Amino acid sequence: MLNIAVYAKGGIIYLCPAFGIKRKDGKRCMMERVITLVDKLAGSRMLSGEEFIFLLDNIGEEEDAYLYGKARESALANYGNKIYVRGLMEFTNYCKNDCYYCGIRRSNQKASRYRLSPEQIMECCRIGYGLGFRTFVLQGGEDPWFTDEKIAYLVERIKKQYPDCAVTLSVGEKGYDTYKRWFDAGADRYLLRHETANPCHYASLHPPQMSSEYRKECLHNLKAIGYQTGCGIMAGSPYQTTAHIAQDLEFIHGLQPEMVGIGPFIPHHDTPFKDRPAGTLRQTLLLLAIVRLMLPDVLLPATTALGTIEPDGREQGVMAGANVVMPNLSPLEVRKKYMLYDNKISTGVEAAANIKELKNRMASIGYEVVTDRGDHKKIKSSPCP
Repeated sequence: MLNIAVYAKGGIIYLCPAFGIKRKDGKRCMMERVITLVDKLAGSRMLSGEEFIFLLDNIGEEEDAYLYGKARESALANYGNKIYVRGLMEFTNYCKNDCYYCGIRRSNQKASRYRLSPEQIMECCRIGYGLGFRTFVLQGGEDPWFTDEKIAYLVERIKKQYPDCAVTLSVGEKGYDTYKRWFDAGADRYLLRHETANPCHYASLHPPQMSSEYRKECLHNLKAIGYQTGCGIMAGSPYQTTAHIAQDLEFIHGLQPEMVGIGPFIPHHDTPFKDRPAGTLRQTLLLLAIVRLMLPDVLLPATTALGTIEPDGREQGVMAGANVVMPNLSPLEVRKKYMLYDNKISTGVEAAANIKELKNRMASIGYEVVTDRGDHKKIKSSPCP
């Protein structure tokens, strides 16, 4: 006679074969259920909201390795052991917004502000190209000084000088016409984390002038224009619940982005969230692995924040399904000024100049840093010389 374990979680009653093992707490049954859900996600690429909640709430360290292994298999099947690098240029830390978690928020009077000149940006590109970078990322706060025309000029200049390279922009919320203008100027990709798909949670992280609806509208506009589009969240952000994360995963699946950025929340001492606990490495790795299984061909960074909370955080991210890293090309004298969160690393292996060390560290876990634009699989691009 088949033994059945019965247990309730989140208002749901589960019946599970107990395989002859009588355990009142149903732990074995939950473990089996978690493995079943990981397999289902790997096969169908999606779970219900309730299933995502159950998986996140009940996965134990015993099952972590199974999930990470599945995600790693998926990344290898789609991109091999290649690690794509992006040369990150943090070109302005001025920002008109006042997001409660961000160290360069408008209200932070202690931030030492800067802007890079076009010549400084082009010098960063020159150095990066020589080091083997074939994607340049222009990232900054929403700085009104950098008008639509100035950003378009920068994109055009980079693309003219380095036609075999991709340009990624990450400069916040803009209207459709602005995004289209930059795309027509030659921008290939755009990163805009949605932060959270839940409007109430979004309101708890941002001032009233900002809305989740507009952020999502921006992302849909970027997709419609033709950008390789990236969204994402902070793992462990203030007030975040498992239900919020399930909503995020549903939103990401619906958007079908080419890139997803997930890093741990890390507090900044000059923000309203200075005393909030940081997100954890494990929270972040779990979400990276889940996103990889949900979107097998996604470009998935192992972020600087991962390397900030753990010395080998980015290696662990790769082992959980990530396949992109973004070394910093910004001039040394400004890197410490782009302090989105406390203790942000900027001069070690994450620095572009230390690309050799990065290659060695990735080789130590069986991966190869390549000289390549690193486009999404659906994009056909010319090979780099």
